[in-house]
Amino acid sequence: MRWSASGTSCVDELRFEAGADRLDAILLRPRGARLLYVLAHGAGSDMRHRFLQRIAEALADRDVATFRFQFPYTQAGRRRPDPPAVLHDAVRAAVRAASDAAPGLPILAGGKSMGGRMTTQAQAEAPLPGVRGIALLGFPLHPAREPSVVRAGHLPRVAIPLLFLQGPRDELADLTLLRPIVERLPRAELRIIEGADHSFHVLRRSGRTDEQVVEELAGAIAEWGSGL
Repeated sequence: MRWSASGTSCVDELRFEAGADRLDAILLRPRGARLLYVLAHGAGSDMRHRFLQRIAEALADRDVATFRFQFPYTQAGRRRPDPPAVLHDAVRAAVRAASDAAPGLPILAGGKSMGGRMTTQAQAEAPLPGVRGIALLGFPLHPAREPSVVRAGHLPRVAIPLLFLQGPRDELADLTLLRPIVERLPRAELRIIEGADHSFHVLRRSGRTDEQVVEELAGAIAEWGSGL
């Protein structure tokens, strides 16, 4: 365990078992934490990606702890994601490990792009223990330039609240397709992060900065999670 630069949060680097794999994780827990967000990384990054670190720090400023973790393929240094079943098992194991590492905190789950989608798929198969809601940072509805709704087929089986945080410039989620999907889900909310793309970058001419976007995302997750 170590303290963050501000001295207001402690940082634990942990390992947990997911089937035959031992996976790394980072627990960032602020003093007075009131929620715990199990935060899965996207397909092209890992738990140490700068975006996830910034989100975790911004959430800590709002008294939300985060548990970031590796999937087996990133733990092994591979670039190709594992099969969905392996990713689902890793999400489920991470939720258990997070609960053990920070007992007593209400749990949210989700993550960036693929990590969030794998979390919803795992929840659709069987409830993730103790998870109150799933916050999705850029749900990848379809591949770039290939509009489709096939990846949303499991969402009606997710019986807990969902928060979709999406940018209008996201090439992996056509809002004309995603919006009606979310509207049909009984416990889902869509928040548009103006000017953002799939990575939540904004153009300089927008008058906004990436840091402001991170603050908006963290604020939305903290507010929504506190209301569950």
